[in-house]
Amino acid sequence: MADKRDYYEVLGLSKGAGDDEIKKAYRKLAKKYHPDMNPGDQEAEVKFKEVNEAYSVLSDSDKKMRYDQFGHAGVDPNYGAGQNSGFGGFGGFGGMDFDMGDIFSSFFGGTTSTRRSSAIRGDDILTRIVISFEEAAFGCQKTIQFPRTETCSACSGSGAEPGTKAETCSRCGGSGQIRFQQRTMLGMMQSTRPCDVCGGSGKIIKTPCKNCRGQGVERKSKKFDATIPAGINEGERILLRGQGNAGRGGGENGDLVVEINIRPHPVFQRRGYDIFCEVPISFAEAALGGEIQIPTLEGKESFRIPEGTQTGTQFTLKGRGITVIRTNRRGNLYFTVQVEVPKNLSSTQRDLLRQFDDSCNNVNMDRKKSFADKLKNLFK
Repeated sequence: MADKRDYYEVLGLSKGAGDDEIKKAYRKLAKKYHPDMNPGDQEAEVKFKEVNEAYSVLSDSDKKMRYDQFGHAGVDPNYGAGQNSGFGGFGGFGGMDFDMGDIFSSFFGGTTSTRRSSAIRGDDILTRIVISFEEAAFGCQKTIQFPRTETCSACSGSGAEPGTKAETCSRCGGSGQIRFQQRTMLGMMQSTRPCDVCGGSGKIIKTPCKNCRGQGVERKSKKFDATIPAGINEGERILLRGQGNAGRGGGENGDLVVEINIRPHPVFQRRGYDIFCEVPISFAEAALGGEIQIPTLEGKESFRIPEGTQTGTQFTLKGRGITVIRTNRRGNLYFTVQVEVPKNLSSTQRDLLRQFDDSCNNVNMDRKKSFADKLKNLFK
């Protein structure tokens, strides 16, 4: 094994080269030393085999990882043959006692201690609130009431009845973990698991707190004043850090997640930061034009429409929409006029309307004239 060249060196690469570099180098050298390109050249044949062997290892992610860690020993099952080997002949590994924590520590640095902290972060809480269309548009303050767990007021989170204290677990010595050995393809390995006596806390509570039953936390109803930003939309969420359930063993509290639901508006529909509505007008208002009243989020506003306004015409009130979150800019209000045709006319009204219609023969009615011309050409 000692006479084998480094696979990266064979391909003319630096250690840790990427897949594309490996593939490119292999293609170049395989073509260079291919027997068809070098008939009768024994040296080229040897190099061609060497290049293929290097590529077969470095192009395989699993083999490459083992080669990078253990060299040729990591990929050659015959290396160390005759020794007490636990993984394809990994000489010197079989029968030895390893702690996986120590192995990873030696590779990546850091402590070799296997003691695990018993601090547990509290769970997050999801709650939903319903706000009005206007509150979503302009923002508001809301008092949110929700249940959550808090550190027990009687035992201060220890879980032990006041006047007593938790004892160190004799099974794990207070570490919260138990070491055990298991056979793996690398030989006998030593690992850890949470202590089955204390549940990983390292402590035994013989006299549990009556208030929290040894849990260290109690359930309470909580109120919190939350700021709802202007422009928030349906289904969006606000994160309130540290307002969730209490942590245990010194762990930090979870977060409170508030999901926003918005009541539909009787007049407006929202699209992004713009709002839309329909405004009915009379035939006379459409024909003569004039000022009409438009609903906005702040109240009614006068708007002058031109004479001859057609049903379905859309107008814009700039800056009357929803506030864009974290800016002072606002979207627009778009309203579409709908000309309302009167019903249940009296005989007098009918006669007046017929007289009016007869008088409109010379009035500029572009759509009607255009349609009549199309029909005339169609049935000519």
